Amino acid sequence: MRRTRGPAAALALSLAGTGAMIGLGPVPDAAAVTPPVAFTADPLPTWQPNGVVWALAEAGGKIFAGGTFSTVRPPEGGAGGEQPAVNFVALDAATGAPTSCKLSFTVGSGTATVRAIALSPDKTTLYAGGYFGAVNGTPVSSLAAVDVASCTVKTAFRPAFAATVRALAVTGDTVYAGGDFLSVAGQPRERFAAVDATDGALKPFTANADEPGRAVEVTPDGNSVILGGDFFTVNGTHTHALAVVNATSGALTRSYPGFIETNSVVKDIATDATGFYTANEGTGGGVFDGRIALDLDDFGQRWRDTCLGATQAVLPYQSVLYSASHAHDCSSVGEFPDGQRHHLLAQPTSGTGKLGWTPDTNDGIGEGIGPRVMTVGSKGGVQYLWVGGEFTTVNGGAQQSLTRFASTGDTGAPTVPVASAVSFRPGEVQVRWRTSLDLDDSTLTYRIYRGGAATPLATVSADSLFFKRPQASWTDTTVTAGQTYTYRVTATDAAGNTSALSATASVTVPTKVDAYPNQVRADGAQQYWRYDESALPFVADSSAGGNQSGVHLNAPALRQSPGAVSGASTAIGFNGTDTQVYGDTRQTVGSAYSIETWFRTDTTRGGKLFGFGSNQARGSNQYDKHLYMTNDGRLVYGVYTGATRTLTTSGAYNDNQWHHVVATQGPGGMTLYVDGAQKGTLNVTTHENFSGYWHAGGDSLGGWPDRPTSEYWAGRLDESAVYPTVLSAAQVQNHYALATAPADSVVQVTAAEDTYANAGAPGTNYGTSGSLAVRGTSFYASYLRFDLPAAPAGTVLKSAVLGVKTSTMSGAGTTDTVSVVPVTGPWSEGGTTYDNRPALGGPALGAFAGIPDGSAVHTTGLTTATVAAALGGSYSLALSSTGTDALWLWSSEAQANEGTPQLTLTFGAP
Repeated sequence: MRRTRGPAAALALSLAGTGAMIGLGPVPDAAAVTPPVAFTADPLPTWQPNGVVWALAEAGGKIFAGGTFSTVRPPEGGAGGEQPAVNFVALDAATGAPTSCKLSFTVGSGTATVRAIALSPDKTTLYAGGYFGAVNGTPVSSLAAVDVASCTVKTAFRPAFAATVRALAVTGDTVYAGGDFLSVAGQPRERFAAVDATDGALKPFTANADEPGRAVEVTPDGNSVILGGDFFTVNGTHTHALAVVNATSGALTRSYPGFIETNSVVKDIATDATGFYTANEGTGGGVFDGRIALDLDDFGQRWRDTCLGATQAVLPYQSVLYSASHAHDCSSVGEFPDGQRHHLLAQPTSGTGKLGWTPDTNDGIGEGIGPRVMTVGSKGGVQYLWVGGEFTTVNGGAQQSLTRFASTGDTGAPTVPVASAVSFRPGEVQVRWRTSLDLDDSTLTYRIYRGGAATPLATVSADSLFFKRPQASWTDTTVTAGQTYTYRVTATDAAGNTSALSATASVTVPTKVDAYPNQVRADGAQQYWRYDESALPFVADSSAGGNQSGVHLNAPALRQSPGAVSGASTAIGFNGTDTQVYGDTRQTVGSAYSIETWFRTDTTRGGKLFGFGSNQARGSNQYDKHLYMTNDGRLVYGVYTGATRTLTTSGAYNDNQWHHVVATQGPGGMTLYVDGAQKGTLNVTTHENFSGYWHAGGDSLGGWPDRPTSEYWAGRLDESAVYPTVLSAAQVQNHYALATAPADSVVQVTAAEDTYANAGAPGTNYGTSGSLAVRGTSFYASYLRFDLPAAPAGTVLKSAVLGVKTSTMSGAGTTDTVSVVPVTGPWSEGGTTYDNRPALGGPALGAFAGIPDGSAVHTTGLTTATVAAALGGSYSLALSSTGTDALWLWSSEAQANEGTPQLTLTFGAP
């Protein structure tokens, strides 16, 4: 079918890699979409036929749609009533509403249909092909010419096609047709023919094919015609589904034997200034369903996109190839695996990589194909991409057979980011999130907000596609040990559409390095799932690279406690039926790698703990580099080298206790460790090479020895990591030792009593006041008493941090240094005044080097040994300064206890 083509001006293609691009620059200027995409993914209101649209063309701001239907109706919720439209409707390109041009295509017997529409080069004549015998009562024979200005049939144009016409292409003097016919005007013309554009007289052009023709396209120089269809021969020469012939004679000039699979056909062909593109559909196994780009200079292949899911139409426009299909598996070109259908895609005309334009339809009625045809129309300086077919929804909303997308007016906001925050060491918080999805913007701007502030703390730019949503992250280095922080993230597209704020991510900064995760990162983990998330579906990657996040499938149980590693980390629980975690980004695995995870189970049905597979949300076709458990609790580590090669433990580990397992492979072969001890080696240095995804909790196991009853894991996992190197035995043993060492414990102690003394009111007691005050001149001092616990058995005090909160009054902060000193004399909250205040001791235990205005928590570390000596009893501190700038704090009597002074004590192994 001849399409309306846009300018062939090249646009630069910018596709980022899988990692997040981090920048703190300004938000990019507003634009409709991410270049080189030219259209938004927001469908516009459009009148809709009650059947299938097979053909589209544009002229003078009008869209002509042909198909198999009888009426058109307003868009969902639109004004107006149903109107007759017998297999044809003319619509305003800018409004989507019917115009005054009314044509009815009918036939005496059978079902009339319009299968192809094309315009003359000057767009004054519309040619329609299909199966019909009359247009508005005027007799025709499956091909008609219509005057565009008057919307009337040109009676002088009277070709006689004996069967359905499925494709048309038009030059200044010739109409080329393809279809099911075997003769035209009584003369043999098998599936392809050419007639005079004025009167329909048959031309000498002869390109006889043995099976139906479905696509016809004339090269820009007018010298050649490209044919597509079901055929295996043209003019007796073998060339399946695709051929190039002379535009005058029809003689074959380029054949394609063996070029396209025998069970695949060409459904559409489109050209631009540099080449032509085919849409291909296959039936059965081993088909070719994708797209091919061929150059015009030699008609040779430029690239081949082998996605599976029959392609019905292709449309090059401004260096982008838009396609209509139901693509469900693009793993062969390194993109999304077999699964959900995607009906509208875009890619550069220079290659197969998909761009960030993914509006979607459903399969719809009829054959369940979805969209079948596309064209571009223009009106009022706006371009509109029109899509027709047999769908009944667009982007999830009801809309049948026709939809359109504009070059301006992007209104769709990105999805809300799913954020989390983690801190492994003092002074550093990593905020990370699953990159959002926007149907017409692959590059998004993320803003990170801390503590409910209205101004973002940072701005990050990152790329994502629906099948590649890597984790993005930003590190906050302005945090204080022992303090808790909250973060939220938004996503904004190029047009300024902004998502809602993410749910709050909360984190407490540790007072010392968290030993186990810090060592995993230091040893080079490139993917590290700790399973500490509190919300679905994002599984954060805690590795130093931080972009190999995962996705929860079927809601595994989150935050299972206790976890495997001593401390606050939690685990994830799998049901052994359908829950798992899979990687969000496709990757490959090198010749050296290590897999590490902790597990706990009492299952007697076995299952896969962790492994590499070719698919995501459904069972993989390729799968190896995995750890699984047999029904009797033994662990198996296996790779595939053309045969399954495995290491199996002699002992069982389904005792409902936490165990540590590491599997490595490299130049020295395979090694399996459990609980820090080597359990076996195998001199196998290779594995199956394919692109895929890491899975936790389940994936395929067909054909593997001692295959368990269930391929899904019933139990808990924790601290799953993948390394691009072979971990040494010493590293494995160190990880096991770090995880099983006694954990630090944190105790928070609030002030049992607090008050302050005021030299300006020497006899006044402030014990019931909601505030505390500190100043050197005139004198204020605040007194705090804490009832300290004894150190837990086997531990010592590792750190002590005092936290206070400034009040909301203006000028509550201070520019002076505030010291924390011991109190040497007796005092009580209800009895202390300036006149009987206790004496202050020394040396200072800690200090605040000035505190800014604004109500916020501030912390300072205290001398650990001094506080440790007071454990198990009552201990008093005072806050004092020598300056004249007063500090005002909340006391324990403040409303809702929002500012109660607090000691954070951390205990750990000596």
